[in-house]
Amino acid sequence: MFAIITSGGKQYRVQEGDVLRVEKLAGEAGTTMTFKPLFVVGEQTLIGDAANGFTVNAEVVDHGKHKKIYIRKYKSGIQYRRRTGHRQQFTAIRITGIAQA
Repeated sequence: MFAIITSGGKQYRVQEGDVLRVEKLAGEAGTTMTFKPLFVVGEQTLIGDAANGFTVNAEVVDHGKHKKIYIRKYKSGIQYRRRTGHRQQFTAIRITGIAQA
């Protein structure tokens, strides 16, 4: 059985036991969270209101930062060059189960 959940404006396909990195969420390591799925596939496929009877339970594993990315800006002929970097924060979560509410 798998489900599609939303977190941080992105959608993720999850199964029980998956560990994934989502946009930073509030909560310490060990905290449990629940997500409402958009889509559930098991013995039958449930979409929208039919999937509202399900919940996806997850546990926060840890917090961290992704690898640094560099942004370079350049305009030819006028000696304009800029370089900046960015590290996006994430929360690693482990899916503990997909259950019918």
